[in-house]
Amino acid sequence: MLSQPKTFFLEILKNLGKLTIAGLLLGLLREYHWVLAAILFLRVAHVCYKKVFKTGENNWILFTGMILTGIFGLIGEYWGTSNDYWEYNDVTVSLPAWLPFAWMLAFHYLYRLEKKLTPCLKNPSFTNQVLLMIFLTIVIPAYGEMIAIAAGVWQYYWPYQIFGVPVYAFIALVFVHMLVYAILYYLFKNHNEKDFPFTTAR
Repeated sequence: MLSQPKTFFLEILKNLGKLTIAGLLLGLLREYHWVLAAILFLRVAHVCYKKVFKTGENNWILFTGMILTGIFGLIGEYWGTSNDYWEYNDVTVSLPAWLPFAWMLAFHYLYRLEKKLTPCLKNPSFTNQVLLMIFLTIVIPAYGEMIAIAAGVWQYYWPYQIFGVPVYAFIALVFVHMLVYAILYYLFKNHNEKDFPFTTAR
């Protein structure tokens, strides 16, 4: 399935390292959720300026994906915390201010990684790219959650956990990210966008 397995797995490891640093940063600043919100907002603004407006590429797929992921993520967070399925530690609110920006950046992270790894596929067909994205949405977000949970940022009350992440959370993360990708696919499939998901013309 892979034409460049070394490049593929090195890229995965490099990104897991970045997630480790990000998760530890969340843990370090978890009591100061407005500070974290400001940091992540600045990162979102930088990504949008650089990738959507400054370069002239007008990557509306990236922008739309970030907005949709932020909205769906917040809906899921409200549902989960309202039903006591999980809670955030060391904050006086049920939903920390940084959450929408973290979800938006999660889309950017996965979108960029999928774009980098697609050339490593021996046959970058539509099906193989979908399978790649499913693999990434299983591994990458869950690993980030494991680090953040170990750092004390939040905790789940669902059973059947793997390093603090319940099986239900694995399923939910895949559902949210693949739902966003499906919406983007149908929204932009007739727009001939360069960075259109699940296409070899990238």
